[in-house]
Amino acid sequence: MAKNPKVAWVIAGFFMAVGASFFPIFFYPLAHEDEYRQIQKVNRAGINQADVQPVGLKIWSDPFKPADK
Repeated sequence: MAKNPKVAWVIAGFFMAVGASFFPIFFYPLAHEDEYRQIQKVNRAGINQADVQPVGLKIWSDPFKPADK
């Protein structure tokens, strides 16, 4: 541990800030899959995937669908 408590608080604060930033980016979407599926349906409505996808790349798939299904 740091000899100076202020340094320890700064380091702890940094890790808390990084952890707090992961919540809306990673954990919230995992906990609210149905909400994000509906958002993607609205966002992708009327888009022909083959027209916007670069040549040679795989067509979009559902990011929330398990790979084995």
